[in-house]
Amino acid sequence: MARARTEEKNSAPPRTATRLGKNTELKGVLRFRDSLRVSGRFEGEIISDGFLFIEDGAEVKADIRVGSTIVAGVVRGNIHATDSLEMLPSGKIYGNVKAAKLRIADGVVFEGKCEMIKNANSVDIFAAPVHQLKSSVPRA
Repeated sequence: MARARTEEKNSAPPRTATRLGKNTELKGVLRFRDSLRVSGRFEGEIISDGFLFIEDGAEVKADIRVGSTIVAGVVRGNIHATDSLEMLPSGKIYGNVKAAKLRIADGVVFEGKCEMIKNANSVDIFAAPVHQLKSSVPRA
């Protein structure tokens, strides 16, 4: 019985400050501060240090760079979450993901590459010069 209560708490949608409703279609660059729930369609780019929730039924075609995100809908594009990325059972991601923490539920569709990051703000291994990469690796 305690397990069922825990699962109920985990399945409840998180509270968000702003919402793009089911009948909303938006294109462009989307920036927000606190939190955003997408229930409709969005195309473009999403940038924030905050929390993004992509609801079941939502369709997002964008490169996403956020603090943390939960994906229950469809995302076509790359996701960079400096803190955490959670993929719920109804989630579908077609693109590469980069996150410090990753949680993938059974039933998720994920087509892409995954990169785990220790400190998102430290070094971009694909863009940094060799001397910077060498200095960022801890020595034994």
